[in-house]
Amino acid sequence: MTTTATVGQKPMIVTALLCFFLGVIGVHRFYVGKVGTGILMIVTFGGFFGIWPLIDFIMILIGKFTDKQGRPLAR
Repeated sequence: MTTTATVGQKPMIVTALLCFFLGVIGVHRFYVGKVGTGILMIVTFGGFFGIWPLIDFIMILIGKFTDKQGRPLAR
């Protein structure tokens, strides 16, 4: 019996570009369905001016960022 990991339908490249260009307002979080943390990013200006999007961008690039259901992003 083999098990396959389900992969989300959101492309990694789109998420990375949204994070890079609009990460301070959390657009990439809204894109993957994480609305609550997207709103928090707006309120805190990206986790006090950019710390949070920087961490998210690195997580996206190394493949550890997930969508709302916990599925990895599509490559």
